[in-house]
Amino acid sequence: MTSRYASPPAGLPANPSRDYAELSRVIRAEGLLRRRYGYYAVRVSLNLLAFTGGWVGFVYLGNSWWQLFLAAFFAVMFGQLSFIGHDAGHRQIFRNLRANNAVGIFHGGLVGLSYAWWIEQHNRHHANPNHEDNDPDLDIQVLAFTEDQGHAKRGSTRWIAKHQASLFFPLLLLEGLSLHVSSVRGIFDEGLKARKVEACVLAGHFAAYFSAVFLVLSPLTAVVFIVVHQCLWGFYMGCSFAPGHKGMAILTQGHSLDFLRKQVLTSRNVRGGPWVDFVLGGLNYQIEHHLFPNMPQPNLRRAQPIVREYCASLDIDYLECGLLRTYGHVLQHLHAVGAPLRAATR
Repeated sequence: MTSRYASPPAGLPANPSRDYAELSRVIRAEGLLRRRYGYYAVRVSLNLLAFTGGWVGFVYLGNSWWQLFLAAFFAVMFGQLSFIGHDAGHRQIFRNLRANNAVGIFHGGLVGLSYAWWIEQHNRHHANPNHEDNDPDLDIQVLAFTEDQGHAKRGSTRWIAKHQASLFFPLLLLEGLSLHVSSVRGIFDEGLKARKVEACVLAGHFAAYFSAVFLVLSPLTAVVFIVVHQCLWGFYMGCSFAPGHKGMAILTQGHSLDFLRKQVLTSRNVRGGPWVDFVLGGLNYQIEHHLFPNMPQPNLRRAQPIVREYCASLDIDYLECGLLRTYGHVLQHLHAVGAPLRAATR
């Protein structure tokens, strides 16, 4: 079978920058960077229809403990709405930055997140994935991803780091609260773009959310509803984002990896069919997403065999595994990092 990749002239030395350029050429030739306006129109419409229907059902059901099933439903919906905000942040929906930002801010408002704050954090992550010093996703107060981070912990966070593999999934229940708190803190940063708009959007979200919950439900039911909803949403978000990088290679200052190898070797894909695509919002194609952040989410599946074949031709490790095995890798890494701390207390 004829390769779709151009072969370098005989005797020409390896050129890492040319490696990515060649892959990019093939991806563009396949039309995989073209916008999918119809897909996003349908997906956004269905999300908003389901979200609105959920709140109509919430009001209709009234003060009932059956509302806890709707709390779980809204946790899923908040996750799906967040995925749209993520795609907008990468300019996957429109070519125009302003249009993407409008969609992102709107969806951030629906779930109570600062879109601009998240963009700033996420862009830093994409620039330096799994970099010990420069990736904000490795700078988590209650977790340690390297032994140096573990040894730097003190007090309660050091105890958590010792047992972080066992505590990982319970800690994800607090991810929603963490995102809300970080968003509110973010709008006090004078350098944040559209800070006043974001402040109004967040204030509107929390005012509408708490008003609806406490007007329809009794105080006790309302508090339980909020706890269940926010914990399940945080758990969903954490389980969606963690598989992509946790347990993969961690880079340090002075590494010599080029863009292609840096993105591939620090990322992991999750195998699965359309249901995995839906549940993880396309983040199961983490390698392709990191190589081409502005590729529309539905095109990632088509890009995967191209990228996998190209990595094999260059002898670059391309890691993908099932969802449960992925979480196993994450827990194994966390357990190994906490081992020196546990040994020190024996």
